[in-house]
Amino acid sequence: MVTISPFKALRPEAQHAKNVASRPYDVLNSKEAKIEAQGNPYSFLHITKSEIDLPEDTDIHSKKVYETAKENLDAFISRNVLFWESKPCYYIYQLVMNGVSQTGLVCGSSVDDYENDLIKKHEYTRPEKENDRINHIKITGAQTGNVFSIQKCG
Repeated sequence: MVTISPFKALRPEAQHAKNVASRPYDVLNSKEAKIEAQGNPYSFLHITKSEIDLPEDTDIHSKKVYETAKENLDAFISRNVLFWESKPCYYIYQLVMNGVSQTGLVCGSSVDDYENDLIKKHEYTRPEKENDRINHIKITGAQTGNVFSIQKCG
């Protein structure tokens, strides 16, 4: 059996949730993200694809991109767009697309369970993509993307 735990999430205030919500960083290129976030200062893309707030010729893996993500994250917190949960929680979500519903649980999980193959890998990623997210996490101090996992059965 896998080990899961509640955690203190950083999440949007209710009145901002609709504007904060964005597609995952890896389904949009920089140009698409910039268009999608245009006119919406609350879009989470300002954090996950922060190159949209920099000149177009900026290297998307430059330290400036990650520093801008950190600045944007801090600004979202200081403007009360995002807030820290007061206690550790489990979070239930539901996605509906084309009449099909998927319900899931957002929680902490064990790295050991993942490394020991008790949690199924969602996908195998390229080192460039992994390094990008590692740098993003190190500089922002936050895991800002979705991580999907499932317990192996049988």
